[in-house]
Amino acid sequence: MNDEDLQAQQREVQRLLGRCLLRLQQYERLMKGIVVHHDISGPADELESIRAARVNDASTKTLGTLVGRLFGSCVVTEGADTAADDTASAPVDVIHFAMRMQLSLSAEDYVRTQNDLRELVQLRNNLVHHFIDQHDLWSIDGCRAAHDALVAACERIGKHFEQPRGWVRHMDQARQLSAEFLQSDAGYDVVFNGIFPDGTVNWPAAGIVRALREAANALAVDGWTPVAAAGRWITERSPEQQPKKYGCASWRQVLHESRLFELRYRDVDGQRAACYRVRAE
Repeated sequence: MNDEDLQAQQREVQRLLGRCLLRLQQYERLMKGIVVHHDISGPADELESIRAARVNDASTKTLGTLVGRLFGSCVVTEGADTAADDTASAPVDVIHFAMRMQLSLSAEDYVRTQNDLRELVQLRNNLVHHFIDQHDLWSIDGCRAAHDALVAACERIGKHFEQPRGWVRHMDQARQLSAEFLQSDAGYDVVFNGIFPDGTVNWPAAGIVRALREAANALAVDGWTPVAAAGRWITERSPEQQPKKYGCASWRQVLHESRLFELRYRDVDGQRAACYRVRAE
């Protein structure tokens, strides 16, 4: 054996090891993107800062931690009830947005995928932390064994790499469809007015309810706001917020259907008038 042969073998091992580590870093980047972007929730005006915080948090996580976060959150078993009411504690007068994308697998595929990714994490840890201990890189035979191990590792990483790439493609398609919907008139009504395509209304999120609250803040006397005055006030400032838009014939019907206000007849300037106030929670 001469030094030139050994050095050539060592350089080839170094090249293959570097290739494996670069592919693993690409894999980690994909996983971070999936973990960060598969769901997001919060007040509409804070979504960008929430997303930035999630990106920053994920940037410090190892592959093993990312895989742990993936299962049960993004990757779930078929029929699993993973729905969460992210808006339950949100203020009623703040537009709150929540979106979640999930990959649903059969119980068998879920376990197999979980085991495959755990194997990849172990492979990554062995390459990063133990490769020199496991191979004698100062002999031709040791370098050849290391070479064969790295070729096999590259093939395994490449096999694993296709799976998250497919997930990312599906997530991108889902985000595109969501963006197209949100930019449509129907999507705008869902997000900002609480009106679903079938005509049902999510009253706590309804734009007309927000307008009634704002009118009450501006016009209330002794806690009560005349319905007629509120209607005129809203028509002047938000003319698109009208009862007809929400399937109602009058402002009083809106107040009744929403179940978020108290309605009472009171004396206003010597005349009996319908008044409302926000119902106590």
